[in-house]
Order: sequence, then C-alpha cells, then structure tokens
Amino acid sequence: MFKIKYVVALFALTIAIGLGAYATQADAGGPNPVVIMDTSMGRIIIMLDPKKAPNTVKNFLRYVDEGFYDGTIFHRVMKQEIDDTEDKRKQKINIVQGGGFDFPMRKKRPLWGPIKNESGGSLQNNKGTIAMARASASDSATCQFFFNMQDNPSLNPLIVKKKVWGEVKDNSNEELRPGYTAFGRVIRGWDTVEKIHDVKTTTSGRYQNVPAKPIYIKKAYRAK
Repeated sequence: MFKIKYVVALFALTIAIGLGAYATQADAGGPNPVVIMDTSMGRIIIMLDPKKAPNTVKNFLRYVDEGFYDGTIFHRVMKQEIDDTEDKRKQKINIVQGGGFDFPMRKKRPLWGPIKNESGGSLQNNKGTIAMARASASDSATCQFFFNMQDNPSLNPLIVKKKVWGEVKDNSNEELRPGYTAFGRVIRGWDTVEKIHDVKTTTSGRYQNVPAKPIYIKKAYRAK
C-alpha cells in the first residue's frame, strides 16, 4: 500500500514539475518558431530568433502564413571567390536569395510596406543564417530573404567615422552604418541550400546570378 501511495505521489510531482516548466516556457514566449520550406531540391528547416529581431521575425511569419512564398523561386545565387585578406570586410559575399520572384523572373509585389532595420541587435551574418534582403536604404526590407553560405562580415553593421570638412574627427563623430538583419538559422536541410548554391547561373534580362533552371519554393509553412 505504501509503495502504491509513493508511486502516485511521485507521478503527481513529476506532472507538477512538467506543468511548471511548461508554464515557465509559455511565460517566456514559448519555443522559437520554426519554418519549413519544401523546395524543388529538398527541404529546408529554419529556426527563427524573435529575441534578436522581433519585428523582422513577425514580418517574415506574416508572409509565410499568407502563403506568399509558395511557388516563388530562388532568383539569386552569388558564389564569389573569397578574398583572403586581413580585412575580413572586403571578402566577397556568398548567398542564396529568394522570396520575391515568380518564374520567369516576375517580381512579386510585397503585401506590406518596408520594416525597420534591426541589424544593430540581430544575429551576425554568419554561415547558416537567414537574413532579410533590402535596397540601399537601411529600412527597406519587405519580403525577400537570403541564406548566408559563409560568414559574410561585410553584411553586418559597421561603425564608421564621419568626415568633417574632409577630415576624420574624434570618436564623437562615429556613426553606425546599418547592415542586413539576420533573424534565424538553418537547423536542418543545409545540404539542400548547398545544392542550390552549386547550380549553374546565368543572366536573365537585367538580373545577374540567376539559376539557369528554376528552383522553386513549393511551400513555406510553420512547423507544428
């Protein structure tokens, strides 16, 4: 009888601990969201980081939930030789970009306006991360994204010294030059991203580094 009561009590304690852990996790916002991309070359699974880039993650998930990426193509594959120099910011960049074009190279209109750049507090643009593409303006990212195929330090924020009348002044004239906001990393399917990066590329109209054969995102959706 004592053994039965002991087992029941232990079982109840285990459940209580489990529920407590679950409640703590829920209070903290739960686990990081995971997005699955089924592509014509395989599956890619991405874990997002809302703590590092909350608005960027929210924006990306809106596009995922709307099915915006379904049927789009990876339209840009950059694979440049790395400049082996001490200045790592002068290295060539290597990325796989998608999220904004239908085949054959028809640009999709974003569903919402541009978002604020969060690169100052986000992840570094290191190998395996996903980041938002944008135009030259820092706050111009909408729907397009890219995978970093190597560490791309030139895409991170940079502190620069402003010139006053052609001269570099003291530290009080330093300013932050925004980078590209990295907001998650590939946790499975990196071999798929590498296969995409290895394809032959061509020029299509005014666009360069376009895969010679279209590579589709069949479907992008949240993991359940």
